[in-house]
Amino acid sequence: MRKERLIVPVLAVLALAWAVAQTLAGLLFERELTRVVAELRQGGELSLRRSNVERGWLTSHGVIHLAPLFGNAWHLDLVYRARHGVLETRLDGTLRPHTPEIEPDHGAVSATPPRWDAHFRPYSSTLDATLELAPVVFRQQDRTLTLQGGRVAVHGDVGDWRLRARLAELHLDDGESRLSAGPLVLESRFAYTRDVFHFNQHDHLRIQNLAWRSPELAFDAEQLGLTARTVLDAEELRLKARLDVGEVLSGDEVLLTGELAGELSRLDADALRALAARLHYEALRGHAAADDPSLSEALTPALRALLADSPRLDILEADLESPMLGLSLDGEGVLVFDARDLDALEPLALDTEAERAAWRERLDGDFLWQPLPPVIALGLGLPLDTRELQIDVVGGKVRINGRPLPPVLERWR
Repeated sequence: MRKERLIVPVLAVLALAWAVAQTLAGLLFERELTRVVAELRQGGELSLRRSNVERGWLTSHGVIHLAPLFGNAWHLDLVYRARHGVLETRLDGTLRPHTPEIEPDHGAVSATPPRWDAHFRPYSSTLDATLELAPVVFRQQDRTLTLQGGRVAVHGDVGDWRLRARLAELHLDDGESRLSAGPLVLESRFAYTRDVFHFNQHDHLRIQNLAWRSPELAFDAEQLGLTARTVLDAEELRLKARLDVGEVLSGDEVLLTGELAGELSRLDADALRALAARLHYEALRGHAAADDPSLSEALTPALRALLADSPRLDILEADLESPMLGLSLDGEGVLVFDARDLDALEPLALDTEAERAAWRERLDGDFLWQPLPPVIALGLGLPLDTRELQIDVVGGKVRINGRPLPPVLERWR
């Protein structure tokens, strides 16, 4: 009898504990969602807002609207429904992409809208999400982009995200030209501190097959890989990339194979953060036109400040070979930008030849190619026994083994 009297209080305590845990799960989900939206806004690249939001202790739903800060090139609606549990929240929904239809034949045709589902664990703040892409066709005048489908998976929490995307073949048709690629696999990790003050991003893209067909050119490529690492620390932004070329075939012969690696460094970190903050501020004010005079006046100082530490481009490795042409390239080099008197430059006027010439005059560097194939030496007017090619850039002027550029290359430059 005494045990029976205890059953009701125990059940009441359990029900209360479940209700509290359920409510806490909903509150933690809403807190994390609000934080993610806020941090994406602070990133300065996207405009985000929520609508049709309904918060509940069992279920929640709403729509997250994403768009670029400037212009109206695209707009994405992420529709979500959350079912809160004691230990995790299950989410699902759809993506609704929108593009401005300037002409009647613009648009996309898809059998079904992309669907996604996810699991959010509120007590560890981790998220596992997958997105299934159905076949879709985009049309714009005579151009057609066809994607055969794919899958995107995301894992992590605020401050450390991992992404793996696998896309089936895609085809781009433009008149008599056609590009085919796939399957494509992208693996990415993005880790950052609060307010994205520092970040470290690592990306690896693999393309199994690539084919180009046009009346002038046809080639096939296999096993292409691009690895990139971008780091923003207290002092600079650095981007290091490596391209691995498996084989590029022309007919049955190997046109190109090898690898190429380079690094861009010494972009001022504080200036980059200031530029991102300014872009975000101007977007909130409603400035969307690149030729807006007030926008130009606001961005020009920040763009100049990016160059204050004399940015540097290093060609770390160039190891390319063309068995079909009987040529090989083994070289390395560096190119440095002169950051003195930056006030004389107008970064937003690079569409004029005079401004481009002013920037070229600030380039200094060198590149070494060895051993030099005799056919290249002959084409450059050098002795056939020349073993290396030294390319020097001084004040934007290029010299090859101490000689001015040949007239044909000078016109191309």
